Amino acid sequence: MTLKQIESKISESSIVVAASNQISSDLGGEAVVLSLQSGVYHGLNEVGARIWNLIQQPKSVIDVKQTLISEYEVEPEVCTLDLLALLHNLEVAGLIEVSNETTT
Repeated sequence: MTLKQIESKISESSIVVAASNQISSDLGGEAVVLSLQSGVYHGLNEVGARIWNLIQQPKSVIDVKQTLISEYEVEPEVCTLDLLALLHNLEVAGLIEVSNETTT
């Protein structure tokens, strides 16, 4: 999946938040999230768990990205691509809600 394909739905100005129909648990720096709708568990590594913690309240993708860049040694372009890919996967799994701000 390319950045352009991912950005068609989720962009840096999108607001993301963990969906209400899930439960999650911290597992020593990593996280496991259970979709109550599908009954499927999803594992998140350390960085994924950090993102998960950041989006427990509605947050813009750009704010999440800026936090990650300040906390980890990662190039902004790589961070953007990886972050959007993870958010896309979480959305497809029904674990997050995405709203797109439209500014004119």
